[in-house]
Amino acid sequence: MIEVKNLKKTYHTDGVETPALRGVSFAIKQGEFVAIMGPSGSGKSTLLHILGFLDSPSSGAYKFNEKTIDDYSKNELAKLRNKKMGFVFQAFNLLPRANVLENVKLPLIYSGLKEKLWEKRAKEAIEKVGLSHRMDFDVSKLSGGERQRVAIARSLVNNPQVIFADEPTGNLDSKSGSQIMDILENLNNQGHTVILITHETYTADYAERKIILKDGLLERDEKVNHRHFNAKKSFNK
Repeated sequence: MIEVKNLKKTYHTDGVETPALRGVSFAIKQGEFVAIMGPSGSGKSTLLHILGFLDSPSSGAYKFNEKTIDDYSKNELAKLRNKKMGFVFQAFNLLPRANVLENVKLPLIYSGLKEKLWEKRAKEAIEKVGLSHRMDFDVSKLSGGERQRVAIARSLVNNPQVIFADEPTGNLDSKSGSQIMDILENLNNQGHTVILITHETYTADYAERKIILKDGLLERDEKVNHRHFNAKKSFNK
C-alpha cells in the first residue's frame, strides 16, 4: 500500500540547508500496524507529513496504492487525504466550543457524502471509541483521554484506509494512554492500517513492527516480539 524509496527531504531557511530525511526506503502493507520511532530531530514527523500528503519530498519516490505522488493532481491528493487517511495528533486539534458530534462530522463536509447521512456516519464512529454517552458534550468539558477518543472518531468517520497517529498518548496519563492504544489496536484488528509516530517504547510495543530512524536515516526495521505483553507491562508500571 505504501512504498518509499531513497526518500529525502531538505528544508531551506535563509540560505541554510537542513536535511531532515537522508534517503529512507521501506514498504508497508495494507493492514499492518507499524510504529515509526526515533528521538527528536530523527525525521519521523517529516516522514509522517510526507506519507500523509501534508508535505512533499525533495527527492526519491513515494507510492501510495501503486501510484507515485507525482501521478496525482493536487485535488486528487486532497481527496485521498480526506477519504483514505485519518489523522490523530498529540494536541487533539478539536474545536473546543463544538460538541463531540459536531467535531466528528467535520471531515464529512468535504467527503462528497450526502449531508443527510453525516449524523449516522459520525455516530457510528463515536460508538467505535466508546463515547456515545458524551455525544452532546462540548469537548472542552471532556478529559484528555476522552478528547483523544473524539479525535480518533473524527479520523474514522470517512472509513480511512490508513490511520496516522502522531504521539497520540503524549498528553495523557498512563491509564488514558493505555485505553487509546487499545482502541488503535482494535481498529487495526478491524482492517485499518495504523502508522504510529512515537518516541516511547511502550506505545511502540503495540505495533507488530518498528521502523527506527536516527539522524534522517533508517537505523532498523524490525518485528516486535511479545508485543502485547511488553506494552501492557510498561503501561501498568
